[in-house]
Amino acid sequence: MKNIFLCNLFLSIWMTFSNLQHAFAFQTSVSKLQLRSTALYETYESFESPNTSTTTLQVENILKEQYPIFHKLIMSKNPQVWKELSEAGALGFTVFAVNDEAMRNLGEKRLGQLDDIRNEEAAQKMAAFHAVNEPVSAEELFNSGGVVTIGGVVDVGRSVSGGFLGIGGKEDGGTTVNGAKLLYTIQVDQAVIHEMDDLISPELLWRFVDQLRIPGSK
Repeated sequence: MKNIFLCNLFLSIWMTFSNLQHAFAFQTSVSKLQLRSTALYETYESFESPNTSTTTLQVENILKEQYPIFHKLIMSKNPQVWKELSEAGALGFTVFAVNDEAMRNLGEKRLGQLDDIRNEEAAQKMAAFHAVNEPVSAEELFNSGGVVTIGGVVDVGRSVSGGFLGIGGKEDGGTTVNGAKLLYTIQVDQAVIHEMDDLISPELLWRFVDQLRIPGSK
C-alpha cells in the first residue's frame, strides 16, 4: 500500500513538472514571436521615414505646380526614378526641371510624341537623365565637367554670351548641362531642383519615339 502511494505521488510530481516545462516552452515561443513582430514593425517604421517621404512629396508637388508640362510628360512616366530618389533619403537628391516655355519650344509634334503611351519607354529614359540620387549644388555643377544622372553621364559646361554662331562669345558665369542653361535653383531640405531652359537628356533618345507607329499614320 505504501509503495502504491509513493508511486502515485511520484507520478503526480512528474506530471506537474512536465506541464510546467510545456508551459515554459510555450511562453518562450510566444515571447520570441512578439520580439520578432516588434523587430519587423520597427524595421518598417524606419524604412518609411517621415523626412524621406515628405521631401520627395514636396519636390514632386513643386514640379506639378511650377513645371506641370515637364512633370506630366516626362517625370510622371518613370516611377522607378522616384523610388530611387526616395531611397536617397536624408542625403538628398537633384532634379533638373525644364520650365513650361522650354517644353512648348519643343513643338507640338514632340509634345504629342511624349504624350503618346507608345513612346512611354523613351519618356522614361529621358526622366532618368533629369535626376541624380544625390544633391548637386549650382556651384558644384559650375566647377565640374559632368554629372552622373540615373540615366547616365551628362556633360556640364560654362554658358557663353555674345559672339556670332557660337564664335567670339564670352563666358557669362552661367552653367550649361548638355547644352541647356541653368536658370534658377530651388532648395528643398537636402534636395535640389535646377530649373533648365531645355531638356538635358541626349538628343539621340528622340530616335526611339514612334517606333511602334504604322508607317504613314499620324
